[in-house]
This record gives sequence, C-alpha cells and structure tokens, in this order.
Amino acid sequence: MSPSLVGLVAIGAMLSCGVYLVLDRSLTRMLLGVLLISNAVNLLLLITAGPSGNPPVRGRTVLGREITADPLAQAMILTAIVITMGVAAFMLALAYRSYQLTTAEEIGRDPEDVAVAERSEDDHRDVVTERPARSPGERADLDELYDEEHET
Repeated sequence: MSPSLVGLVAIGAMLSCGVYLVLDRSLTRMLLGVLLISNAVNLLLLITAGPSGNPPVRGRTVLGREITADPLAQAMILTAIVITMGVAAFMLALAYRSYQLTTAEEIGRDPEDVAVAERSEDDHRDVVTERPARSPGERADLDELYDEEHET
C-alpha cells in the first residue's frame, strides 16, 4: 500500500509552517516551529514505515493481517519524541532567561549585523583607490593600472 497523498500534503504543510515560524524573531514562535517540524518528521517516518500489521512479538497475531509491523520506525519515532522534548525544554529555558534579561520576547537586532549591512552598501567602491570597483569579468590592462597609480 502506498502512502496517501493527503498525509504527504499535510506533512508538507506542517513542515512549511514550521520553517516559517522558525524564521521569526519571536522565541515562542521559534519553539512552536521546532515542534511542528519534529511532529511532521515523526509523521513522515510513520507513513514511510508501511502499513500497520501484527505486533512484532512471536505468537501474537491479529486476524486478517499477514504482515508484521516494522518496530524500527516506532523506535525511531519514540527516540525523536524524547529528543524533541529535550530541545523544547532547552528552548523554553533560553526564552525564559532572555525574558529575564531584556523583558522582551523578541530577539533584537544585533549591532554587528547592522554594521555589516551598512558596510555592504559601501562595497561598491574600491577601498584602496576610492574609485568604482570593476566587475569580476572586466579585466584591466596592466599598463593602464600602472599609469593610474603613478599619476599622483
């Protein structure tokens, strides 16, 4: 039996919503995004494990089922749930500490990021000669460069 299209579309929607929430500056939304992504991955593991079947224990069968369920996928999902719980607890601790220090839930703009953004606007000029920089594909003649340097 192939995975249903509805389940895969739901997983894709959960993943895209999770990525959108992780990219926000609010720590609460980041936490919700991480939880959505982890739940989507768990559902993906469950769907790709195949159809449900008999319990993976000898001697226990259910009428009407010929195959045995794959215990590896179930073990991986259980492990992923525990890891997600640890990551969520860590993110909650970070959010609480950030709120204690700044009394704001949103992550502010980093001064270093602002300085880098301002410097990138000035990158259109050559630092050494203070003239417009050449494009990477444009080559200058060596004699022309020599003459420009020795004119001053």
